[in-house]
Amino acid sequence: MSDSATVLVIGGGATGTGIARDLSLRGIDVTLVERGGLSSGTSGRSHGLLHSGGRYAESDRVGAEECIEENEVLRSIAGECIRDTGGLFVQLDEDDPEYFEEKRAACEDIGIETELLDADEARERVPDLTPDVERAMWVPDGAIYPSRLGAANAAAAEEHGGTIHPHAPLEAVTVTDGRITEATLGGTVEKTIEPEHVVNAAGAWAGQVADLAGVDVNMAPSRGVMVAVEYDELAPVLNRCRDPDDGDIVVPHVGEAVLGTTSVPVSDPDDYETAAWEVEKSIEECADMLPPVADAPVVREWWGVRPLYAPDEGEGDRRGISRGYFVLDHTGEGVENFTSIVGGKLTTYRQMAETTADHVCGKLGVNADCETARRQLPGAEDADRLDELVEHYDGQGPTDKDVVAR
Repeated sequence: MSDSATVLVIGGGATGTGIARDLSLRGIDVTLVERGGLSSGTSGRSHGLLHSGGRYAESDRVGAEECIEENEVLRSIAGECIRDTGGLFVQLDEDDPEYFEEKRAACEDIGIETELLDADEARERVPDLTPDVERAMWVPDGAIYPSRLGAANAAAAEEHGGTIHPHAPLEAVTVTDGRITEATLGGTVEKTIEPEHVVNAAGAWAGQVADLAGVDVNMAPSRGVMVAVEYDELAPVLNRCRDPDDGDIVVPHVGEAVLGTTSVPVSDPDDYETAAWEVEKSIEECADMLPPVADAPVVREWWGVRPLYAPDEGEGDRRGISRGYFVLDHTGEGVENFTSIVGGKLTTYRQMAETTADHVCGKLGVNADCETARRQLPGAEDADRLDELVEHYDGQGPTDKDVVAR
């Protein structure tokens, strides 16, 4: 059986569902397919940090500007998909004070709101903060519940005529005269789609999808562990104010704190080792900021794979790879109706989707503006409705398992 679609989106994470929502709001017939439940890849296996941009302010101005812009957008459209916690960048006595000053100056230059706290003021905000704290800087960080976010975007796409197929792995594509003419789906769908355009939004798996079309997309994925522990006293996100390293972020959930993370290169995002030292290191390093987590009961552990794009990257440390995103038009590689969106961060998923949709509309000759920044997501103010959508799309991931009802 064959169906037609103006645009076929491959990948049901935040970016893929965001693209489906964006295109459908522009009146384009879109079908999204995901090999598992929605958000079953990187989106649902993250630490769920809503970035203020502070983490990147001194090293990647563009990335930081994208984060604070999208942080503000999500606060207006996402409702119960996010939690406004605020965040602290914490300088301990062994940390470089010049790095703190550089980050603070960069935040202020970009327009990221900050508040300087001395040690006593920081401990007033977080009573269990280590006595080794020298000072802290407040920023507008928060928490994202990616299972709800992906499901809400998918529901918006369907409300405007789109089609969402979880558990529908892409098995093959047919390229004829420089165009993808057919995409064969398996799983619960078992049909062929005849698309006008194909968007590869498969994240860390984008290279594998591109291979099916005979195109190279050189991903450089890295794995990272998250550890959820019982802890209900923490209000803001904690960021260690030093060069990014293992165990430098604590994200508050309801009754839990998520500790992370590591960065270890992997060759295959489906087949990689996990190591006990990653869990131990994350707990140990996060406990330097928040000592009670060292002995807090561990609720669950999970690994995620970052969708890093670095065509010239080797097998070394991948922390320095840009967290920016890239829209790749594969016309020059012989497939004119094929676009990949790679890289990026959960916080900037909507902007990534908008940029991709703009590109696709240009290819299709469609003149329609993006509306996703000013329209609230379906069910955004109703947590129970959002959780029903998560169940409908089989979208539960470990990141927000403690929050999303099943």
